[in-house]
Amino acid sequence: MTDAAHRTVRTTHPRPQPHPDPYPRTRTEADPTAVPSLTVVVCAYTTDRWDDLCACLASVARQHRPADEVVLVVDHCPELVARAAERFPSVRVVTNSERRGLSGARNSGVRAAHGDVVAFLDDDAAAEPDWAGRLLAGYRDPRVLGVGGLVRPWWEAGRPAWFPPEFDWVVGCSYRGLPERPAPVRNFIGANMSFRRAEVLAAGGFRTDLGRVGKRPLGCEETELCLRLAARRPRGLLLYEPSAAVRHHVPDTRTTWRYFRSRCYCEGLSKAAVAGRAGAGPALSSERRYLRSTLPRAALREARAGGGRGLRTLGALLGGVFAASLGYAVGSLRRRVRPHGERSARGAGPGGGPP
Repeated sequence: MTDAAHRTVRTTHPRPQPHPDPYPRTRTEADPTAVPSLTVVVCAYTTDRWDDLCACLASVARQHRPADEVVLVVDHCPELVARAAERFPSVRVVTNSERRGLSGARNSGVRAAHGDVVAFLDDDAAAEPDWAGRLLAGYRDPRVLGVGGLVRPWWEAGRPAWFPPEFDWVVGCSYRGLPERPAPVRNFIGANMSFRRAEVLAAGGFRTDLGRVGKRPLGCEETELCLRLAARRPRGLLLYEPSAAVRHHVPDTRTTWRYFRSRCYCEGLSKAAVAGRAGAGPALSSERRYLRSTLPRAALREARAGGGRGLRTLGALLGGVFAASLGYAVGSLRRRVRPHGERSARGAGPGGGPP
């Protein structure tokens, strides 16, 4: 992460002062089982999703356990900065001080946050009223490094009949095959995840050479960060808590076969990038179980169902696997032919597919 200080947008309400720290951490240092303080970070990059952003921040304001602060990070969109600062006086509006993209925006949010825990909520997602409390409850266990929750799709135009629930990760949502009860997982879904802030800082934050930039459907920056957190803390836990739920808006533009195929292909590209950094073993452990267990059961189900719908869904299952596999092969080949010594840029962190 760059050394440039965050630029907080001036509003008519008093700005938080850096000293004394309004969100002291002494309570968790004295008692690691205490419920920590919470910063909710929402990242946004366009005014086109203004209505979604308003619904997102309204859901955060309605939490039974209010957040200690809410930070909106705007990714290189001055018009949105000005509009949000005027519309949300109780929200800290800051700008992404790193390279354009979701990873840089998240890193900017982590560095701006004061809470012991940083929870990330997508700008097109809305949290259930008990979301924050459910996430924070997991941190009573000092081994827990992060807690992620359930992401339910909200289909703007209705769920396509051919769209298999095992592929809901394509639209950024929880998919069939995830645990149905609290359980340790390898990584979280980015629309609904939280971490101990100190752990993210120590790990170096999100890689800025991975993940989504604008509408480009790449990802896996969350997976890569989770792998680094686990490597640093082998006895630590990343806990999936399905009762901490959010609703994720799925516009009709993401319900086409073209988007489905593109997103699967880009997931393969992203997984190849993560495997090149963390090794294929850790990077593909969940995918192997997914391919061996989840998808064969889904294919058998649809084959038995038969009919037009069953065959279309079966085709989507097979097509999605093919597109992701092709993307992985292409991404792996690109890494092999890259000139010796060339490296993708990685923004230094704040401290220096299927999910």
